Amino acid sequence: MAGDDTEDKDSKTEEATEQKLRKAREKGDVPSSKEVGNTMSIFALFLLTIFVLPNAAGPMTAALGALISDAATMQVGAGETGVNDLSGILRGLFSPLVAALAPAAAIMIGLALFGVFLQGDVVVSAERIKPKLSKVSPMAGLKRLFSSETAIEFLKNLAKVSVVATIGTVVAQRAVTTIWDVPGFVPETLPSFLRQEIALILLGSTVFLVPLAVFDVIWKRAKWHKKQRMSMKEVRDEHKDSEGDPMIRMRRDQLRRKRAQQRAAQTVPTATVVLTNPTHYAVALRYEPGQDAAPVCVAKGMDLMAAQIRKLARENDVPVLENKPLARALHASVEIDQEIPAEHWQAIAEIIRYVMDLRREIAVRPPEGTVEHEEG
Repeated sequence: MAGDDTEDKDSKTEEATEQKLRKAREKGDVPSSKEVGNTMSIFALFLLTIFVLPNAAGPMTAALGALISDAATMQVGAGETGVNDLSGILRGLFSPLVAALAPAAAIMIGLALFGVFLQGDVVVSAERIKPKLSKVSPMAGLKRLFSSETAIEFLKNLAKVSVVATIGTVVAQRAVTTIWDVPGFVPETLPSFLRQEIALILLGSTVFLVPLAVFDVIWKRAKWHKKQRMSMKEVRDEHKDSEGDPMIRMRRDQLRRKRAQQRAAQTVPTATVVLTNPTHYAVALRYEPGQDAAPVCVAKGMDLMAAQIRKLARENDVPVLENKPLARALHASVEIDQEIPAEHWQAIAEIIRYVMDLRREIAVRPPEGTVEHEEG
């Protein structure tokens, strides 16, 4: 089985097609990094420590002090007087806490959503929560345990713990030194001082976690794209399925016609002459003496495209001539941006000579089999 898995992975040498990637996203299979969320959570705690806790600390401290100092005299039950000192103090204690938690929750949720949108692919799919036997398979669990992904995750977690522990140790040692060794340290400032030190630990951790999160995003995306790779057989099968889909085929034809029309709008004005069937075929030819060794096809088309070429030619004063057999032969034998075949040189030379004489306002008869095209 392991050999089969290796062979299957080795055969997936082709980059995933847009259709394969779209289907993966529809199933909720998108690259995502937990490190972005972890970094945003630490940064959210830093913001809470700096901006939210100072506003809640004062009322909470006052309520806690009242609870301790009046513990012996307060009335716990309502009794006949209807007084309940404890409930009032507890409300005073927890009201600031609740008031602080509301913006805290908003900040945490906002940054978590920002982290998700920062990674790009936002997909909501029930496919991700469906139970899968592979997730509880002992063999699959062992393979994940000894995989390169597990090793990298272990190294990332080890790096996070080591760096955060180092930052915490350094800040804690400095805090202890400040409290015990700095003359004139006022105990009343201890809560504010500790809050600043905790904020410093959180900020330092965030600074470290940002590059780790960037690395994790890049690694997860590379791993995801590698997982989506396809074998040549899968590419061929998908191509067959797509070719058989009428909607995809129609969309492809529409795009092809649009590109042809856009190209014709640029090239037909440069043509020397347009040959028609008169309605079913149109071939635009360019011949510039000294520039072109032989006449070049700059546009061609059938039916609607032929009508578009004739319209563009008239709008740009390009002569439109009718020569049924020559127009059909050129349409079948020459591609756009190619020189016309040698067997048609003589006939085309006579037509171009006729067009040049018209430009010089010389009264000449058109070549045999050729007439000026008239729209019906």
